[in-house]
Amino acid sequence: MTDEATLNHPAPTSANATGTGTDPHPGPGVVAIIPARGGSKGIPLKNLQKVAGVSLLARAINAAKATPSIDRVIVSTDHDGIAAEAIRAGAEVSHRPAEIAGDTATSESAIIHTLGTLDADYGITVFLQCTSPFIDSASIDNAVCRVRDETEDVVFSAVADHSFLWRLGGDGEAVAVGHDQSFRPRRQDRPQHYNETGAFYVMRTAGLLEHGHRFFGRVGIEEVPPEHAHEIDDMSDLTLVRAIASTQETAQVIDVDALVTDFDGVHTDDGAYVDEDGNEHVRVHRGDGMGVSRLVRSGLPVMILSKERNPVVTRRAEKLHVHVTQGVDNKSEVLRSWIDEQGLDAARVAYVGNDINDLEAFDVVGWPIAVADAHPKVLAAARVVLDRPGGRGAVREVCDLIPVRS
Repeated sequence: MTDEATLNHPAPTSANATGTGTDPHPGPGVVAIIPARGGSKGIPLKNLQKVAGVSLLARAINAAKATPSIDRVIVSTDHDGIAAEAIRAGAEVSHRPAEIAGDTATSESAIIHTLGTLDADYGITVFLQCTSPFIDSASIDNAVCRVRDETEDVVFSAVADHSFLWRLGGDGEAVAVGHDQSFRPRRQDRPQHYNETGAFYVMRTAGLLEHGHRFFGRVGIEEVPPEHAHEIDDMSDLTLVRAIASTQETAQVIDVDALVTDFDGVHTDDGAYVDEDGNEHVRVHRGDGMGVSRLVRSGLPVMILSKERNPVVTRRAEKLHVHVTQGVDNKSEVLRSWIDEQGLDAARVAYVGNDINDLEAFDVVGWPIAVADAHPKVLAAARVVLDRPGGRGAVREVCDLIPVRS
């Protein structure tokens, strides 16, 4: 079945994807297709898992949209949630039939099916995989140029490798692969080989349709750096790339329409002073008030969402003139309701948290943000990690990163 609303555009020839100028690489039209099944086994709905606050699917779409030579981006899926995320991220959707949506279906079958639904011919097909979260658009563009210039029929991403490879024989004994086990040359003297990253494959469309698989004719390698070669198969891979992204991808501007924050550990340092009568007192940062005031005056909705119920939270929210909801066990449910009530797009909402009970709220918004001293799991799941810790100006820092519209 074809999504009539999205799969009905002619192939561009001399205009780029936005139609605003001349394509720097004139030639046959280029379509990028991203297969994204809903039935992943190792990590349920893996393609919707977030790295630095952006789903794996959206990261692949963003890489394709940032590639100048790609004219059109289409996601092939059998899952309504993935389809919705694809459209939200700016891609088109090809609804995959059940017979090519199971565990045994090949990626090629999804790509060929999608090509068959188009009402225009594209000379080059780019196959992108969501499981590679760090896809470089410049590398894709270079690979497209090589196929477009007829240097190769297929170009795929790979990383250089100098390691000694081994396999286990039938008797369990180690057997050298591609080298003599009795000869141990230095790294610089060993022949270089390459490992597929799985990130992208650029193919001449006619050859793909003729052969039915991604490797045919003249095959070339687009070498990518090791930092772009990470691939996600299981939860340990996902944890690793989240940690890498949290240290590499820092936003200079947080372009959102609303800000929601936890209280303890964000507005405070997560500590409390207790007097002899058992009354608690917390410390807040005066500068936070100035930052919040700037957003409130601009009309941008701000809310404090706290698991604990404490009069000090109420008093602080009143002083800041912001919404407040306390005593919340299910932050994600309350947050979704508030976003709907405000008429907001969840992708354009920021949530600032510090502890593991904030992770459920992170999954709701497009901008999950962690204070500098947040729990490691929160740091790994954040799209932005602030320089300041909770209670020490973290709220002011995030407010200053949000542009306001006069």
